Amino acid sequence: DLSSGINAEYGGLTRIKNVQQIEMGRARMVPWYFSPYPQELCHLPVIYICEFCLKYLKSKNCLQRHRTKCKLFHPPGNEIYRKGNISVFEIDGRKNKSYAQNLCLIAKLFLDHKTLYYDTDPFLFYVMTEFDQYGLHMVGYFSKEKESSEDYNVACILTLPCHQKKVNLRINLPDS
Repeated sequence: DLSSGINAEYGGLTRIKNVQQIEMGRARMVPWYFSPYPQELCHLPVIYICEFCLKYLKSKNCLQRHRTKCKLFHPPGNEIYRKGNISVFEIDGRKNKSYAQNLCLIAKLFLDHKTLYYDTDPFLFYVMTEFDQYGLHMVGYFSKEKESSEDYNVACILTLPCHQKKVNLRINLPDS
């Protein structure tokens, strides 16, 4: 279980940037902040991430083997928006726990004050993707609490660094 591992393994460590690089699809990114990936991966020059299920792997060969078995070509959950080559998927943090936890680990690499890593049950995640002939590739996401006692709309927003210089995208999602 990721939650107990994080608490036990990282409880005493300082939060110094611990991941050199990640490779996700065609993008190689240099993280900005600490994220509690397993220590055995943090000493590697690159952590490889399946861009569809977000599983993290230790080598390009492991990723290639994983891709032969991984059946996803888009985020799990329901597609709730599509315009041109842009889609948004709604992912329930309780129903797709592993995906949501891995999404939070990626987000922590680029958001200094992100605190959620493992308790994804009370959240909905909205993942924006860009379509090409190989699948729907994550551009970014936002999350929100299913039930917010303080009427917060959005808990977290991330655009992956490799997509931050693109033209601004506007989408209109229905209020929920």
